[in-house]
Amino acid sequence: MQPSLWQPPVDPSATEQTIMKRIKRAKLFIFLREHRHELFDETFQQELATLYLASKRGQPPIPPAQLALATILQAYTGASDAEVIEATTMDRRWQLVLDCLDAEESPISRGTLIAFRNRLIETQMDRRLIERTIELAKETREFGAGPLRAALDSSPLWGASRVEDTYNLLGHALRKALGVIARKPRRGLADLATEANASLVGGSSLKAALDRDWDDAEAREQALILVLKTLSAVERWLDSQSEGHAEPVVQYSMAAARAGSSSRMLRSRRLAKQAYAKGSPKIDASRLKTRRCVMDAKAARCASTATNAMCCAI
Repeated sequence: MQPSLWQPPVDPSATEQTIMKRIKRAKLFIFLREHRHELFDETFQQELATLYLASKRGQPPIPPAQLALATILQAYTGASDAEVIEATTMDRRWQLVLDCLDAEESPISRGTLIAFRNRLIETQMDRRLIERTIELAKETREFGAGPLRAALDSSPLWGASRVEDTYNLLGHALRKALGVIARKPRRGLADLATEANASLVGGSSLKAALDRDWDDAEAREQALILVLKTLSAVERWLDSQSEGHAEPVVQYSMAAARAGSSSRMLRSRRLAKQAYAKGSPKIDASRLKTRRCVMDAKAARCASTATNAMCCAI
């Protein structure tokens, strides 16, 4: 027996419209509510159903599409498994997206959510889910695809195996920002990166330049500190330039880099303390309006300015 298809209403009800009007910052909730029927069309839901076809452990108590949508929200907000369950009964934004308004009990159990996520990762369907969500953001132009990719790719939800891709993503964003300026005076990117005290991004791969053992937690932390210092150096250098730094491509690339680096910096209490103790760049409060912070529960408890671990701004 195949899992059931999820067929929530397409048009928002009057109550849902009221909730959507009250959402001022976390616009991803609105985007997903308005386009969930496109993201999870019948064809993609059939793909998700194949995760359970050969299983002897039975079918999930709720449709896989609903679990997948909850997983996207979890990856974006940095909520823990327990917080996801709580959010489905306490947070009307989550209820809006998951079609469970005023639910007294969560439609999702912690065990079901974890088991579904493991199936996604085992079959690499997590990448399919992420890429499909990003493509929809690009097509509709109703949500920033670049920052969305940075947030989803850098989420610790997918495990340490995603770390290498995250650093390369940050490197690509920084190289793109410097590259725009390098084209004007027709200078080489490597020379420009050296001048900006950011030689780490002068090559083709940030991961290769870092040259770390990505299975070692301490090595990953040290790599992140270097990346944060490089990001800060590029920001200072760009601010010192008379032209080019205000171009949309430069600003967009730097915003994507900040989003990815912020989510990794706030990942643990230990890393935050270590970064600050060694004089690594702190988050510039004046730039908060131009970037999104994605925090996990542990990081939220240690971030003095964080008041809601599931609140993200764009």
